[in-house]
Amino acid sequence: MSLPLSYTFRNLWARKVTTVLTAGGMALVVFVFATVLMLEEGLRKTLVETGSYDNAVVIRRSAQTEVQSGVDRSQAGIVETQPEIAIGGDGGRLASKEIVVLVNLSKRATNAPSNVMVRGVPAAGLALRPQVRIVEGRMFRPGSTEIITGRGVAERFNGAAPGETMRFGGREWTVAGVFDAGKSGFDSEVWGDADQLMQSFRRPVYSSVIFKLADPAAFDAVKARLESDPRLTVEALREVDFYAEQSRMLASFIRTLGLTLSIIFSVGAVIGAMITMYASVASRTAEIGTLRALGFRKRSILTAFLIEAMLLGVTGGMIGLFMASFMQFFTISTMNWQSFSELAFSFTLNASIVVKATVFALLMGAIGGFLPAVRAARLKIVDALRAA
Repeated sequence: MSLPLSYTFRNLWARKVTTVLTAGGMALVVFVFATVLMLEEGLRKTLVETGSYDNAVVIRRSAQTEVQSGVDRSQAGIVETQPEIAIGGDGGRLASKEIVVLVNLSKRATNAPSNVMVRGVPAAGLALRPQVRIVEGRMFRPGSTEIITGRGVAERFNGAAPGETMRFGGREWTVAGVFDAGKSGFDSEVWGDADQLMQSFRRPVYSSVIFKLADPAAFDAVKARLESDPRLTVEALREVDFYAEQSRMLASFIRTLGLTLSIIFSVGAVIGAMITMYASVASRTAEIGTLRALGFRKRSILTAFLIEAMLLGVTGGMIGLFMASFMQFFTISTMNWQSFSELAFSFTLNASIVVKATVFALLMGAIGGFLPAVRAARLKIVDALRAA
């Protein structure tokens, strides 16, 4: 004979204070756990969505980032003549020879210096990134010392708003406009004319060549041709894979640190749940004896107490997830350890994180309630009734 679920709910309701305190402790642990996963997902989403599956990035062989890469003009010319490259509406090839450098800018709030990525792009650069759109001001004029800033840069750095000026590369650059890149990594960049930036930084080579494939399935063929060409020292990657790799080191650090903290905090939450359940068993010894005398088996007693502990866990889990959901309204910035530039990204909550956090909460409840449930099930009927 099994105990009804209403019995478990009534017991939790009868001990409101201990139920709230125990569930609250678990909620804080789940909040930390979910926030870490949201932080990692936000970073991954920001960088992965920076790239397009249809685009390919060509950089110097063995270079991990565009900042480290160098592709000379002759090699870039060979790359942009590949037959797999798509043709734009104006009849030109959708290929962009770009330069990427790091500059040191000061933040508006603190005046603290931070590295920002500056990208030199030709006209085709925008055509390859349909998610990028000008939201304030206008596009920079080719051949000029005008620049446009990503929304994340414009909000956080001095001199990055339309009409203001920034100094780097030995020149003064006028901000012509601000662009929104759909919360991708481009929002943390400054864009200008590629030729002007190459002159300013005395860079005779490009950092990368980005092109759009007429047929995405042709990527393997063009990759094999470029990487086997004896005239070239380059490697080709799909743009989505390239930017996913940029998040690897930082995402791994966030995940490792966050999970370590979650495990440490969860030990405290489990101990709290265990103490609560042991106290519940002690205060209900006579009740347990009565249930056993009425014919309820040990398995039913164990299951009832285990479900009670798991309900505490899932209640705390729901509260923790609810609190974590508000983190989606915040945007943070940190240094991307791959490129050594500042990157702004948001916390991202999805169904996978909800499931993982709920399972984590259930496990905390089950672990914390197992030993007290075993103790309750093993109480002898006579000894339990005598306690009354």
